Amino acid sequence: MAATAAWLSPPSRTELIENLVSGVDRYNPSNVGILEDYLYHQIRSEEYDCLANLAILKLYQFNPDLFNPDVVINILLKALTAEPFPDFNLCISLLDDRPPNSTLDEPDPLPTLLPLLMNLYNLLHQCRFSAFWVLYRSDDLEVIRENYTVECAGFENAIREVAARSVKATFTRISSERLGTYVDLSGPELEAWVAKQRWTIDSSTGVVSIPPNPDNQIESVVIQEHIKLPREFSFTTTFGPRSIYLIIVELSKVITHTVQVK
Repeated sequence: MAATAAWLSPPSRTELIENLVSGVDRYNPSNVGILEDYLYHQIRSEEYDCLANLAILKLYQFNPDLFNPDVVINILLKALTAEPFPDFNLCISLLDDRPPNSTLDEPDPLPTLLPLLMNLYNLLHQCRFSAFWVLYRSDDLEVIRENYTVECAGFENAIREVAARSVKATFTRISSERLGTYVDLSGPELEAWVAKQRWTIDSSTGVVSIPPNPDNQIESVVIQEHIKLPREFSFTTTFGPRSIYLIIVELSKVITHTVQVK
């Protein structure tokens, strides 16, 4: 619930932005500059406000002449850091198919970069973190690294937090070598990152231990449901075909099952 509340209304959101996002002014094209400035504030300060960024994309959808591909790319990069929440797909859903913008002073980078960003998202969504870093460090994404993520404060650390959430929900022990491929760190940098997560690393074996939490512990729980039959279904009653049918229906509702709860 706390995560949902923070997503709906981040504590860093100002009253001005709150009014724009929550009211009809979000559809006023004259406010797009305010929202774009707020996006760049998020980029510089490691903050994130999905609803405000979605409001920008909605304004672009209604007012194609306002479309700024650099803003869209930055919105998508910020949405990547929110995985496993569906922010990235929400943003993609507001991007209409359109021809490249010929009114821009420079070539529109979005048609080239959007498939690469979607590949990055798919790798994160599938928890293929090692492959994510290989693609992210590749020459194909040099433009994104040098022109966009270099200005996005804490982007790589935010991606590492995405990996950390998956690791601590899955493992109790993991080799430091394997973990290093997930977060693109090694040596002292990896050790410092592990310590920051409040995990421990055995220097002799290189095994990282992750404290127990509700996600990485498996417990067997037996859940029983008992449904009392109505009095008219007493076995002392003389059954007709319809009564027998109703008894069978009621009996079918009595369920005993075992659920493996993580």
